[in-house]
Amino acid sequence: MSPSLHIVIVNWNTGDELRRCLEAVSAASAGVPLRDVTVVDNASTDGSCEGLDDLDLPLHVVRNADNRGFAAACNQGADGSDSDYLLFLNPDTQVTADALREPLAYMEAPANAAVGICGIRLLTADGRATTSGARYPSLRIFLGQATGLSRLLPSAFPEHLMDADECAAQRVVDQIIGAFFLIRRRLFDELDGFDERFFVYFEEVDLSLRAARRGFISVCLGHVSAQHIGGLSSNQVRARRLFYSLRSRFLYAGKHFSAPSRAGVLALTFLVEFPARLLRAAVSGSLTEAREILRAYRMLLHEGWAPPEALSRPRLS
Repeated sequence: MSPSLHIVIVNWNTGDELRRCLEAVSAASAGVPLRDVTVVDNASTDGSCEGLDDLDLPLHVVRNADNRGFAAACNQGADGSDSDYLLFLNPDTQVTADALREPLAYMEAPANAAVGICGIRLLTADGRATTSGARYPSLRIFLGQATGLSRLLPSAFPEHLMDADECAAQRVVDQIIGAFFLIRRRLFDELDGFDERFFVYFEEVDLSLRAARRGFISVCLGHVSAQHIGGLSSNQVRARRLFYSLRSRFLYAGKHFSAPSRAGVLALTFLVEFPARLLRAAVSGSLTEAREILRAYRMLLHEGWAPPEALSRPRLS
């Protein structure tokens, strides 16, 4: 029997992109056992979830009264699914004709039983290849990014995000970018889904690492593609985007780093990155950027540095 697929899309004020995403899914679903498409709307105010009833899809829209965050909304959309596979798809993506069929066929091949998570090559709106995979974060990676050593000595201080050429062909990666994140549903259930303390950012790398510790690898298919705009929702709230990125970094470090590495991340974030960010804003003459940085770090001091067990789930407002 053909494997069944359940697509989960988390939406927050993405405008017409959500409809274009769903139209592309509908066009690509011919011959694919697409059982469900669940859109979880995190209290959008732009009407992006209106007028979708005419689409030829098994569509179900869940409307949250407030923004529960990406990880929680993904879990909400996947809750109770009995499909063989879950595809977490960003609303600012447009899949190509074979972007559903090919990854499912690859995952179903007996030789690929150890592949737990599968992604595809992501392209910008003008067709240029962009980031499709990433490395597990480490203190060395964070240090390289903060100091510029990742550009001067990339072999010693690799970037967290892999460049487009690194994912041009099929390969094993540490983490698939969450814009197109196909996972075996039973594995997702065994891992208890995404950790909802990650409001946004790092939730997919955390899940990928936990899958790897159970013996499952992640693979990016370089010959299959989808268009991905990227940052459409988070660009609307830049100060909070920085806050959530740094907060999720602390949470990831608290879960997976040693005590000395956790201390290093804390020192790097406040003693190196904070003044460097303000300096860049001053050099560029952007008072708005400086204010957003200060606001983000004030929020971070208020709650973001706490150990993982003490972190509550913030709300985007």
